[in-house]
Amino acid sequence: MKSIATIKIDEKVYEFPILEGTRGPKVLDIRSFYKDTGMFTYDPGFTSTASCNSEITFINGEKGELRYKGYPIEELTEKYKYLDICYLLLNSKLPTHEQSIEFDNELRHRAFVDEGFQSLFNAFPRTAHPMAMLSSAVSALSAFYYDHVDISDESEFAQMSGRIIAKIPTLASLAYRRGLGIPIIYPDIDRYFTENFLYMLRAYPGGKMHRNINEKADTKISDIEVKALDTIFTLHADHEQNASTTTVRTVASTGAHPYGAISAGINALWGRAHGGANESVIAQLELIGNVKNVDKYIAKAKDPDDSFRLMGFGHRVYKNFDPRAKILKKLQDQLKDELNLDSRLLEIAHKIEDIALNDEYFIKRNLYPNIDFYSGVILTALGIPKNMFTTIFVIGRTVGWISQWVEFKKDKKAKIARPRQLYLGL
Repeated sequence: MKSIATIKIDEKVYEFPILEGTRGPKVLDIRSFYKDTGMFTYDPGFTSTASCNSEITFINGEKGELRYKGYPIEELTEKYKYLDICYLLLNSKLPTHEQSIEFDNELRHRAFVDEGFQSLFNAFPRTAHPMAMLSSAVSALSAFYYDHVDISDESEFAQMSGRIIAKIPTLASLAYRRGLGIPIIYPDIDRYFTENFLYMLRAYPGGKMHRNINEKADTKISDIEVKALDTIFTLHADHEQNASTTTVRTVASTGAHPYGAISAGINALWGRAHGGANESVIAQLELIGNVKNVDKYIAKAKDPDDSFRLMGFGHRVYKNFDPRAKILKKLQDQLKDELNLDSRLLEIAHKIEDIALNDEYFIKRNLYPNIDFYSGVILTALGIPKNMFTTIFVIGRTVGWISQWVEFKKDKKAKIARPRQLYLGL
């Protein structure tokens, strides 16, 4: 028997079904609210509104819990590679050993992009932000692959999904190298997905690799570097109905090409309050400059009349420690010596972290360190510049976006997104 909620408005009683998911809070079904009452609901930012059904990702913000397809994020990062997580999100099951190898091999061969993309990237000024170039290039993918995807055909869906997951790192590397004005490096099919991305960033004609442009020594890609970046990709793979995912679903609702929807998601992710936050964290640590200055900036953050805000703390959903941040903190501690993490930035970050975890001001407001607080230091150690941080987020999140796009398209009850408004004009 269905549960029913009653709402009394102007002495009239209305009934609405209460829906129950497998996890999380109950949901009041108000799809008929306007039809029944002649009124809209008002929920800026959709903080209390469930816009869809989903079986992909579950978050319990109060408990600090994150699951992909029912699997705890802690288990997935410990036992599986990023491409295994991609397989899980796309197929609702973890791959066998043979399936893992086959999927990996497929993406290695799909990583190449049409030679026409060289002309596209050469048309951008070298000063362009990598996210601007990447979103444009992904939109252009729909011109090169304008096949209308039949999602009822599993092979066609798999081809579309594998194509964009494989090509995003290549396009990101082209954006990076355009900014430096250096020759492009083609994907190497002998390298795993994550190693291949680092290779396309670092390699030069002739076979040498450099972690950053100022290094002279030949640098090999270590297993620990691949593990670190692979973990970051996994932690970013999906995160329920956040701003960029909602953007992808909204664009999908119009019938737009899936690559166009993902391009829109990239632009939404670029925002400083969303995916651009880890770039801001490192910039802020560099601004603070010295551990002696931390107290001064903490005081500024507490001052209600000061516009300064401490980046990398608090989360819209998590009211406890971000589980992804816990994993990265542990990884950061493990990598401190192996990756030669910037000791100056780490010292500043550790003092800020210690204050935030013990200061009543931060505790009362649930301002715990989030994933962005830790990821920037690790990415810096990998030789990845700040303006590329958000493209790393894009690479990890692409599989989540395409999974969400498919789930939306398969939902027979889905409609074009069309919020209403509280009109206050003349």
